[in-house]
Amino acid sequence: MPAKKKGKKTNHPRYGEGAAKSVESAMRRRKQGTLKSGRGGKGGTVRSRKQAIAIGLSEARKKGAKVPRKRAA
Repeated sequence: MPAKKKGKKTNHPRYGEGAAKSVESAMRRRKQGTLKSGRGGKGGTVRSRKQAIAIGLSEARKKGAKVPRKRAA
């Protein structure tokens, strides 16, 4: 059986600094209890860490920060 090829490792970051700051602020707002989900923030408070990260990345995308596109579910 042939040996598996290893994937190409790159040194460039996947997310830009702007995206990191956006996620950071979303996490801070989650801890303070002010991060809301849904359209217009009417969906209730966010408690999930993963959801807070997703909201932060979404906000970064809207601002035009370097963020990979959404994965298909």
